[in-house]
Amino acid sequence: MSSLAGSWVTLMNLCGSPACCDQGVLRQVFDASTCANHLVETGIVVPLALALLPRFVVRLPESRASSAHRRLLRPCSPLQLAAVSFNGCLGLFHLVLGLWMLLGSNFDNNPDASTYLPHWWFVTLSQGFSLLLAGFAFSAGSRFLGPAFARSWSVLLTVYAAFVSCSSVVAIVAEKTVTVKDCLDLLSPPGAVMFLIYSIQSSHDEEGHEDEGLYKPLKTADTADSDQSSESTHQKVTPFARAGMLSQMTFWWLNPLMKTGYQKPLDDKDMPLLGAADRAQSQYSMFLEKLTNNKKKQTSHDGTPPSILWAIASHHKCGIMVSGLFALLKVLTLSTGPLLLRAFINLSTGKVTPNSKHEGYMLATLMFICKCCESLSQRQWYFRTRRLGLQVRSLLSAAIYRKQQKLSSSAKMAHSSGQIMNYLTVDAYRVGEFPYWFHQTWTTVVQLCIALAILYSAVGAAMVSSLVVVVITVLCNAPLAKLQHRFQSKLMEATDARLKAMSESLVHMKVLKLYAWEAHFRKAIEELREVEYRWLSAFQLSRAYNSVLFWSSPVWVSAATFLTCYFLEIPLDASNVFTFIATLRLVQDPIRAIPEVLGVVVQAKVAFTRIEKFLGAPELNGRAKEKCSSVGIGYPVAMNSCGFSWCEDPSKLNLKDVNLVVKAGEKVAICGEVGSGKSTLLAAILGEVPRTQGTVQVCGKIAYVSQNAWIQTGTVQENILFGCRMDSQRYQETLVRCSLVKDLEMLPYGDDTQIGERGVNLSGGQKQRLQLARALYQDADVYLLDDPFSAVDAHTATSLFNEYVMGALSDKTVLLVTHQVDFLPVFDSIMLMSDGEVIRSAPYRDLFSDCQEFKDLVNAHKDTIGVSDVDNNVAPHRANGTSTKEKHNIYGSGYTKSEKPSPAHQLIKEEERETGDTGLKPYMIYLRQNRGFMYASLCVISHMIFIAGQIAQNSWMAANVQDPRVSTLRLITVYIVIGLCTMLFLLSRCLSVVVLGVQTSRSLFSQLLDSLFRAPMSFYDSTPLGRVLSRVSSDLSTVDLDVPFAFMFSLSASLNGYSNLGVLAVVTWQVLFVSVPMIVLSVRLQRYYLASAKELMRINGTTKSALANHLGESISGAITIRAFEEEDRFFDKNSDLVDKNAIPYFYNFATTEWLIQRLEIMSAAVLSFSAFLIVLLPPGTFSPGFVGMALSYGLSLNMSFVSSIRKQCTFANQIISVERVDQYMDIKSEAAEVIEENRPALDWPQIGSVEIRDLKIRYRKDGPLVLHGISCKFEGGDKIGIVGRTGSGKTTLIGALFRIVEPSGGKIIIDSLDITSIGLHDLRSRLGIIPQDPTLFQGTVRYNLDPFGQFSDQQIWEVLDKCQLLEAVQEKEQGLDSLVAEDGSNWSMGQRQLFCLGRALLRRCRILVLDEATASIDNGTDVVLQKTIRKEFKQCTVITVAHRIPTVMDCDMVLAMSDGKIMEYDRPTNLMETEGSFFRELVKEYWSYTSNGNI
Repeated sequence: MSSLAGSWVTLMNLCGSPACCDQGVLRQVFDASTCANHLVETGIVVPLALALLPRFVVRLPESRASSAHRRLLRPCSPLQLAAVSFNGCLGLFHLVLGLWMLLGSNFDNNPDASTYLPHWWFVTLSQGFSLLLAGFAFSAGSRFLGPAFARSWSVLLTVYAAFVSCSSVVAIVAEKTVTVKDCLDLLSPPGAVMFLIYSIQSSHDEEGHEDEGLYKPLKTADTADSDQSSESTHQKVTPFARAGMLSQMTFWWLNPLMKTGYQKPLDDKDMPLLGAADRAQSQYSMFLEKLTNNKKKQTSHDGTPPSILWAIASHHKCGIMVSGLFALLKVLTLSTGPLLLRAFINLSTGKVTPNSKHEGYMLATLMFICKCCESLSQRQWYFRTRRLGLQVRSLLSAAIYRKQQKLSSSAKMAHSSGQIMNYLTVDAYRVGEFPYWFHQTWTTVVQLCIALAILYSAVGAAMVSSLVVVVITVLCNAPLAKLQHRFQSKLMEATDARLKAMSESLVHMKVLKLYAWEAHFRKAIEELREVEYRWLSAFQLSRAYNSVLFWSSPVWVSAATFLTCYFLEIPLDASNVFTFIATLRLVQDPIRAIPEVLGVVVQAKVAFTRIEKFLGAPELNGRAKEKCSSVGIGYPVAMNSCGFSWCEDPSKLNLKDVNLVVKAGEKVAICGEVGSGKSTLLAAILGEVPRTQGTVQVCGKIAYVSQNAWIQTGTVQENILFGCRMDSQRYQETLVRCSLVKDLEMLPYGDDTQIGERGVNLSGGQKQRLQLARALYQDADVYLLDDPFSAVDAHTATSLFNEYVMGALSDKTVLLVTHQVDFLPVFDSIMLMSDGEVIRSAPYRDLFSDCQEFKDLVNAHKDTIGVSDVDNNVAPHRANGTSTKEKHNIYGSGYTKSEKPSPAHQLIKEEERETGDTGLKPYMIYLRQNRGFMYASLCVISHMIFIAGQIAQNSWMAANVQDPRVSTLRLITVYIVIGLCTMLFLLSRCLSVVVLGVQTSRSLFSQLLDSLFRAPMSFYDSTPLGRVLSRVSSDLSTVDLDVPFAFMFSLSASLNGYSNLGVLAVVTWQVLFVSVPMIVLSVRLQRYYLASAKELMRINGTTKSALANHLGESISGAITIRAFEEEDRFFDKNSDLVDKNAIPYFYNFATTEWLIQRLEIMSAAVLSFSAFLIVLLPPGTFSPGFVGMALSYGLSLNMSFVSSIRKQCTFANQIISVERVDQYMDIKSEAAEVIEENRPALDWPQIGSVEIRDLKIRYRKDGPLVLHGISCKFEGGDKIGIVGRTGSGKTTLIGALFRIVEPSGGKIIIDSLDITSIGLHDLRSRLGIIPQDPTLFQGTVRYNLDPFGQFSDQQIWEVLDKCQLLEAVQEKEQGLDSLVAEDGSNWSMGQRQLFCLGRALLRRCRILVLDEATASIDNGTDVVLQKTIRKEFKQCTVITVAHRIPTVMDCDMVLAMSDGKIMEYDRPTNLMETEGSFFRELVKEYWSYTSNGNI
């Protein structure tokens, strides 16, 4: 037994090292510093390598013959990439360390032993070779090795890694020192575990792949074609999707795009599409799947709704973990820097043998390799988290859009269109930024822990004081973080309120101009903006305080530590002082980033909470209607004892006890007074109104025409087709039936003419006919028409009715809401509604004979047209057809397609953006606002003094740390005093940045708001609202929150980087030979990068505008989209727009990483060269203090230089928002609001006479004349009627009177005063108008009638009584304070027109214009209103534009127009007596259609 023990001791003491002697057997095996342990390790790792090598060598040639070789070095999953990268780097480190040991270096600074014994370097080299080989083998996938072999080998490697790490822990505890070998051993288990997880996870997939070959389809012509098409599509997809591991790690796949961007300005076509995994739809569908699974799990447990955050996190857990591994690798490689620095200082102080220079060379090489690995891992960390953020942003954008498609009416009240726009354009983007910063939270903690461990090895127990200061700093920040969260929440609420007001004002800008209300609304927005400024200032000040707290923390940490060293009598020398300073410099960047991280976390949390609240909002109740697809059922629409309430309250029903049965092919008319519930009934059939009782059944395809025309931005053809395929014959027939042929021939490019937003370049009648065409082309089964003929003249209305309702829809089921009584006799059934109830439903004759209310309605119509016995004369059959000649006049002979226009000549132009390098222009725009240069200069000077103070601190320490004449107390005191002084300048810098940001934002917004409110209507006609809204939402948010701090961070990082290089150059001036060319190359690289990056950021802005525009249109047309069941098509388009916006962003952050990686490699080369110089030059050339100072600055050079470039690039990208805001700050404005030297008298106009002299109008300089030299005079006090067919120029003439469009020639004179000689406000405020499109603003009834608060409640009530709204308002609980929803959506169209009349009655202008003022009002109410207008405006000039001929019959004069010319102007009686007069023909047509008789 004793001989066996003796043999063991002999065997275990082969090396003769003291560490291997006099130890127990177990201790020797498990202590990493003993030869016994190394023998065991070698005994395991060598067989592992030998088992892997033949399999790798044998399989490699075989794989070249198959497709498997393509997969070599091309990982197919993030986990595989992480495992290969991590273990490959670990293997590389082991090989370098082994070579160093082999060359005889002494890392442990032991002067007694000049070389390592063979078992040290042999085991290290074996480990390195084994891990590197494993990296190559596993990069080809587990199928390359065989699933079973891969699993077995990974298990053995994991066991070995566990043994190695345990051995290292034992050695660290025993020796009380940490070597590089120990660090590498401790990193082995994570790498081995990754291999194990990957091999197990992929084995299932591999088994599935093996069977794929059995089921491959035969290659036919079809499959060949599909292969080719998929291949061509594949070519368009981003090269990243098919890049190998090396290309992914080095961003080589970006080179072609960078080259293109440098050669010419990039545009949309230059950028390949995103990979399938990054697209919005795939992300959204996977998110939904995950949410559904979570819902099932949670419902079965506790019934709580699933967390959206958890669903997103679990969906992306793999990406989060892989990027986290790269983050960990970066922290670990970064932390080797101070250890290498310590070895260098020991080298310079002679603690190692001076003749072994190869140790220095090895240290310099190792330093370079460490920095390169740090760069690779950090770039992958940042790129992957940015990509992850992009995916989260895209899925949230898709989720927000999908949600708005399903919002209930009550939810719409809580979430306005402006707020929803904010969720998509601001909040989703803020949440998308969070993943980039997520790992920063825990890596900073890890980095601090490692730093504290290194500090402990440098200064011993004094490290505790460093820890205490760090803890106090974090605790000081805790209450501030809560404050910051509160400020951010309040800021977002204030931004929502301001955006809501701005959105409403911009949408209704024409109405504001007509009423001369721009100044009032602008002031209201400015007041909301002031509230926003208060919260913005508070939030930015909290960020500034944070910044001061964390930037000054290194000063406090070093002060506390050095004082503790003094009191504990721990000696300070160059080695421990500069190890401490280097460690501190490396962690101060992450510490300084904490305020930024906190800011992002707070913003993301607030944004996510808002989005989550929105996504949880109530949706349209699916039970509102029961849909059946079968058309063969006899009743397409059936309602049984139904009650409906918009507010979902059974006690407040909008429709009560509705019973309705409509047979297939039946024509049903719905009529009743204003506000009786006609439109609500159609909405109920569509499922828009919450049902509280009864059942609804709707069968077949539905087409819907809304009362307020909804038109998309796009061509006429796109609006008509509405997602259907083109059928030329059906399309031509649709144009003819909807009387659009003649209109298309008048439009500049026919049906390819771009229609402005909300159909701005079409008349009201044209918009309605376009809607009718859209419905007809759908070839639906059930048609719901909500008063579509109110906006067209009587002639066109009757022609449409005959050709469209009774002709094209003869075999369709039709429900028509109408006020035109003359159409009613031909309907199968008529529903008379009043106060939300169906009074009676019967055919015309039965209803007329039995129902007094209906008789009153018909008699009111008879009174208006002055013809008796209408009921007797009208036969209940289809009205007489129009003559061939009339048909030709209305429809034209048929539409012939014109030549396709150039986009440049269309009304809606492509969004403008700057191209190329704009130099300093955007920076100058930003800094020249509100003394910006002064605040910026203060910031620069403060930071320069701060840096100078830091350099002075370290220079003092470097020069005197070894000087025996300077006492330790004096050394520390001077160091601390300098540090405290620098903090004052730090505070000055941060405060000046906050003031700069707020003042500049104030100035930019003020100019933008003035520019938008002073812009002419032609700007709004040709500019989609989304472009403006994206600037006042996301771009302004960037300018408010990000640009000021981006300016400060880019400035501070740049100055830090150059100061580091300066210190390095001063100490080792020879480094300039490398660093100067490096700087030149860096600048060239940055310019090369910026050529592409700026264009990508600009394209990002324009694509974001398109996304915002589509969302805005979808919100306003939500009911129409749902009615046609086109939600999926609109969602697909939104997903495409989200992807189009994501593409430039993806390439933008990828190019940033491309640049930074190259710069980091260069700065690593500068540092290594500096280290080589220190080794090359004779010993004693540099004092240890200055060696320590130079290398401590050199180690952070990489980080600071790269941070500088990254912050500059971020700032350059964010300044694009200033550039975009500036584009709308100098819009060519309208004429002056007030001309002081030519202001009209206070009582102007006294008489109210209007003289028009040779008036010519064109909407654009290059456009055709719309009014052709009109001349006439309206005498003061006269009642003027303007009549003409749809599109004859009536509304244009009114626009000219209000100078909405300026005359191209001629003039308009009111009371001897040329209206162009006075200010616009003076003109518009003296004229009254009831516009064609009745507009209500969100607020109260009182606010809508009297926004300036000029009238008493009694006056308002009197006006409400006169315009037939008294009862409707009194029924509301709040009376005059009753709510008016966005766009007045909780009031009927007729009621909105009555409110507009109320405004006119309150204003009492001498000249009043009625532009189709009663188009949506029933005849009975119309008669009362006409009497009211005649009575109330007896002394005024009233100009009435009307389609209803009886409305103008009692006018003093009638102006008849056609095609922009005056056909005649005379008294109506004279015109009626004149044979062949145009007016007589119009009257004859109207009466012939309404009474079916002759005059």
